[in-house]
Amino acid sequence: MSDFDLSQALEGPLDLEDNGFEGCFFNMTEVQDEIFSIEEGLDLVVSRNPKTLQHVAILLLAANRMKRGLSCCSRGLREEELCSAIMDSLVTETTVEIQSSSTTVTRIFHRLNSVIQCTLCDMVQKDVVYSSDELKLQAITLQGGQRERKVNFKMSKYMTLSDGDGQTVVLSIGRDLHMSCSLEDGKATLLLEKCDEGELKKISDDGDMDRFLFFKRTEGVSQNSFESVKCRGWLISTSWEEESKPLEMCEVDSANRLTCFKLN
Repeated sequence: MSDFDLSQALEGPLDLEDNGFEGCFFNMTEVQDEIFSIEEGLDLVVSRNPKTLQHVAILLLAANRMKRGLSCCSRGLREEELCSAIMDSLVTETTVEIQSSSTTVTRIFHRLNSVIQCTLCDMVQKDVVYSSDELKLQAITLQGGQRERKVNFKMSKYMTLSDGDGQTVVLSIGRDLHMSCSLEDGKATLLLEKCDEGELKKISDDGDMDRFLFFKRTEGVSQNSFESVKCRGWLISTSWEEESKPLEMCEVDSANRLTCFKLN
């Protein structure tokens, strides 16, 4: 074994005479039970079991760090406080910054060859009608001779790899007029937009075309709700009390709004 000075392993200079060590050659086979006085009330014991020179250096490093840390403490420490002070002097806190991945999975919605013709009626028997002048949908209680005013919707179904949110649909009037939902000033707005059917064959949720998509969910036998895919938590709704009011988007459990419809 070559000569090695253990003071080289310490962070600062070590007075060999004060610690009872001799520099240069150190033969581990001669190690016996020895007690090194570090501070009053604190002892370091080296066992009889032979250790490598590296382990001895680590022990001396730890002892040196404990000595520096405890020198700032008062002499009258209880056992718990002394243990805490020792651990504080030995343990180095390391902060690890974890950066979460901003990668999101893009969902692609494919239109199926499944189209349903239907009308919509809310749970207080108001029918959805279409005002062509304003490009708006309204909920009105129709009398017997006004049934032809009901809007005939074409509901196209879509499929994606994760359909756990409900059946995805597009609600259309004719060939090129479709219901859409967009967020404006923190509020979702329901619109009727013109868009060629060919552009809606495949829709990705990482763009803006998903504004035409709605999650259709059925409760009970015939209660259907439509939640916006683009503006999650916002549903198509009608007014609970007022007549001839436009269909609007509302948040879940909004007061005085009806979010369930019958399909006829």
